[in-house]
Amino acid sequence: MSGSGKIAILLFAFLFLPETAFSATILIFGDSLSAGYGLPAGKGWVNLLEKRLSGRFSVVNASISGETTSGGLSRIEEALERFSPSIVVLELGANDGLQGQPLSITRDNLDAMVRACRKRHARVLLVGMRLPPNYGRKYSGEFAQMYPEIAKARKIALVPFMMEGFAGNLADFQPDGRHPSVAAQKMVLDNIWKELGPMLGL
Repeated sequence: MSGSGKIAILLFAFLFLPETAFSATILIFGDSLSAGYGLPAGKGWVNLLEKRLSGRFSVVNASISGETTSGGLSRIEEALERFSPSIVVLELGANDGLQGQPLSITRDNLDAMVRACRKRHARVLLVGMRLPPNYGRKYSGEFAQMYPEIAKARKIALVPFMMEGFAGNLADFQPDGRHPSVAAQKMVLDNIWKELGPMLGL
């Protein structure tokens, strides 16, 4: 085959590659708060993110309801290998806190996941959470502070609290009082977008 023929075939293949073949991948790696627990299909904040991006980036949601940082650590290498993300939105730790796990374990797991992402040259956006006051002032305070401490130590982007601005309004939550309602999903996205948007150059 002539050189011009090879070029023509390559151009043809190039033209018919899907758009996502050229877009960077954002990996959402979280728990039920990102998996869309209790929400109608397509109504979670990750779905709203996809719509906001309008195909400019590929979004992969690898979140699992009930996930802990230990569970996340056990599967993050596989996710990084499979999806090769440019950015990882790491939203884990809430279930650790609700189970009263030692914060040293949660911290070590989060830190290990951040290091795994950076080893794969993926930038990390760490999403923080807070616990209800009935978990004790000391434990709840140290839990909330854990996220900014990790972000500072690893020099990564941080959303201090994904429910900022509506956490005290029960009307913005599902009947369980823990998972944001459909109406609150845009507020969750807006909180995350404050950091994610600039990371994407948007």
